[in-house]
Amino acid sequence: MTGYLVKLRAYSKKDLDKTLEYINDLEVRKYINPGIVFPFRYEDEEKWYESINPDNGGKYTFAIEKIEDNKYIGGCGINEIDWKNSVATVGIFIGKPFWNKGYGTEAMKLLVNFVFNEMNINKVKLSVFSFNKRAIRSYEKIGFKVEGVLREEIFRDGIYHDEIIMGILRKEWV
Repeated sequence: MTGYLVKLRAYSKKDLDKTLEYINDLEVRKYINPGIVFPFRYEDEEKWYESINPDNGGKYTFAIEKIEDNKYIGGCGINEIDWKNSVATVGIFIGKPFWNKGYGTEAMKLLVNFVFNEMNINKVKLSVFSFNKRAIRSYEKIGFKVEGVLREEIFRDGIYHDEIIMGILRKEWV
């Protein structure tokens, strides 16, 4: 899947070192799901890589690569699919050097387009922490709407924060 700034492709083993570097960056960690072990070790990364390998029944997980120089900058994918109700839960992370350049917005657009048009899913949803204003603006720009708030769900930097659930329906996708 290719856009103007980025393309989504399968992960390769050569992406693992950079993934480890990006995910272990404290600033990036602040925005990532608390279920991911920290510090993330290379052994954890190898297990994760094997689990997403299509040959092992892997999920829909994509590396994000800049078109300009073919540089790996992050990842996105479908974390969960509810086939019965036609709902996909998605997620994304971008390495800090690539923030505020439109890469994440375009990668998420490509992912959402794939979910709606290739998988025939009715709804895409995600969760974002209330302090991640940049991501919230990006998701709203794509067409996601706030569907609910889990109050004081996450504890970061000595403060409780809300987790915002956002979604977009296929009929809202332009």
